[in-house]
Amino acid sequence: MPKGVIDHIAGPVVIASNMAGSEMFEVVKVGEVGLIGEIIRLVGDTATIQVYEETTGIGPGEPVEGTGRPLSVELGPGLIGQVYDGIQRPLPTVQDLVGPFIQRGVTVLPLDREKKWHFSPTIKKGAKVTGGDILGVVPETPLVTQKILIPPGVNGILKAVASEGDYKITETIAEVETPHRLETLRLTHIWPVRQPRPYKMKVPPDVPLFTGQRIIDALFPIPKGGTACIPGGFGTGKTVMQHQLAQWADANIIIYVGCGERGNEMAEVLERFPKLTDPLSGQPLMARTILIANTSNMPIAAREASVYTGITLGEYFRDMGYNVALMADSTSRWAEALREISGRLEEMPGEEGYPAYLASRLAEFYERAGRVVTIGSEDRMGSIAVIGAVSPPGADFSEPITQNTLRITKVFWGLDTALAQRRHFPAINWLTSYSLYLDTMKSWYDQNLGLDWAKIREGAMYLLQRDEELREIVTLVGPDALSESQRLILEAAGMIKEDFLRQSAYHAVDTYCPIDKTYHMLSLILKFYEHMKTAVERGVPLEKIISLPVKEELARMKIVPPKEFDKLSSELDRRITDQFNQLIGKS
Repeated sequence: MPKGVIDHIAGPVVIASNMAGSEMFEVVKVGEVGLIGEIIRLVGDTATIQVYEETTGIGPGEPVEGTGRPLSVELGPGLIGQVYDGIQRPLPTVQDLVGPFIQRGVTVLPLDREKKWHFSPTIKKGAKVTGGDILGVVPETPLVTQKILIPPGVNGILKAVASEGDYKITETIAEVETPHRLETLRLTHIWPVRQPRPYKMKVPPDVPLFTGQRIIDALFPIPKGGTACIPGGFGTGKTVMQHQLAQWADANIIIYVGCGERGNEMAEVLERFPKLTDPLSGQPLMARTILIANTSNMPIAAREASVYTGITLGEYFRDMGYNVALMADSTSRWAEALREISGRLEEMPGEEGYPAYLASRLAEFYERAGRVVTIGSEDRMGSIAVIGAVSPPGADFSEPITQNTLRITKVFWGLDTALAQRRHFPAINWLTSYSLYLDTMKSWYDQNLGLDWAKIREGAMYLLQRDEELREIVTLVGPDALSESQRLILEAAGMIKEDFLRQSAYHAVDTYCPIDKTYHMLSLILKFYEHMKTAVERGVPLEKIISLPVKEELARMKIVPPKEFDKLSSELDRRITDQFNQLIGKS
């Protein structure tokens, strides 16, 4: 392997000479302590290296040694439930080795070499195999069965396959005779993080990814394989929103990337997630979750690696046929790492100092999302949905990261500082947010939820938009200028905002709302509005209408457990009709 010498150091960037024979994006060990770095530029025998650890204390003349491989992740049993840093070092193992603070140059293997996994083959010796085929299965957790895949690019005849039994990840489980050589396969394989894993074709993302958050599932849904952006200023609830999505999204695999976030926020994730239960299966939430913790006090260059590590792990499980949801919190911190490295390289800066290639890097990342037909002899469907938080300084959505992300993603959940200040959470602004997947998913909603779903959603959005227009009139000329029918709209929109859109992340019941409960809640509120209109037309004063007992019961729907809601929904439907009939009859 090439062995060079440090010439120059500028923060996380190291210039080394005598690096002839090195390759772009090759991982190298820098200095006497062996800091982990990656070659990002080669000119002659001079290599520019971005170092993923603190470079303080190393100096010119110290050695730089190549490893001969690009920055890669190890894929196999043992990933689920693990907590990694940005370059796939398992943090619990690091803590056991060196204590609570990561020491520089620490090298820890991503997966346990001693643990044995129960492997059951699903294919017989002599079969013709290709990359993406399933050799066998390993039950990793109660929620995830890992399908041991033949790595992409390995095609040939299966000369040997292990019998059912317990194996370490270092043991050979199969041999494939390819046209060029005999490939030895284990339970794991390596994949470079910057290279997208191949697939046969992308298909339309037309199946919703339900999140348990009413404003998202009802008004601005995201499909499995979709992309979404959550921009918001400080205190608007980006991180809590990402935590909610990671907890309750109905994906098979959740990957949460804490990229440059504050340590206390990642600590909350590490403390809460192991105690939570998946609402669909009743199993511990960590039985389907991988956490990547790259906090703000860690070296900035490792932030850039963390999102690639996360998306590569996601593609691996996608290739098994799973639906994956990846939360990146936040891509602004990732972009700051790009800006830092670009500045050290003395590249021409773009807008606000970010590199000119910021847009293309963001596009490359989000492009790896999607719903696909995986490679292999049999067609499997898998997906990765990517939800990226953006932290615009001063809640300025015109800054480069927000604007470039909005050009790429198809769902925009804009967090509003004014809503957050009024303690309305989730603070998603229903007037500026949007989802471009509504038409794609319409047939699914029609077949599985109800033919009236689109009409219900449109009715709710109409009331919210009219509410904003009428509030402008009230601000200008006062509430007395409004007619009874206009006051009616304000009342109905207020019910939607307070009783439906507002949702507590910390309430035992309200934190998660299944889609059928969401559907019936909104249906009941709109039914109440239609009866309100009829009553006002019959001359019933609005004051009498809003004092009906059923209105208070509608406000408490959100805290009714889902198991009890079906019965309550039918009862509320009947009470709305009965109480309005009595009211109109008395008038």
